[in-house]
Amino acid sequence: QVQLVESGGGLVQPGGSLRLSCAASGSIFSIDNMGWYRQTPGKERELVATSTRGGSTNYADSVKGRFSISRDNAKNTVYLQMNSLKPEDTAVYYCNARATTTARVIKDYWGQGTQVTVSS
Repeated sequence: QVQLVESGGGLVQPGGSLRLSCAASGSIFSIDNMGWYRQTPGKERELVATSTRGGSTNYADSVKGRFSISRDNAKNTVYLQMNSLKPEDTAVYYCNARATTTARVIKDYWGQGTQVTVSS
């Protein structure tokens, strides 16, 4: 099994910044894509940003130019730097990783979620 543990959420004023972290641990052979998704009540979970192991990135249009995803493959960790935050960025943010376990099973894993609230 693989566990993802997120940290870094909280309350921030509009225009402020936060940095989310997500560390993967457990029976990991390798991790391919890692990314961040977010969800608000009554809405479907949506993609925020993803990164391949090689560093290719993809962003939702709503966060381009404000958010930046990065990862440390040696630490199995992915980060999301969020700048110029807006109230509409308020959501629960979930970390995702597509991992191959030591048993050579490929599966998507999710973190427990971290709340980000942008409000004055």
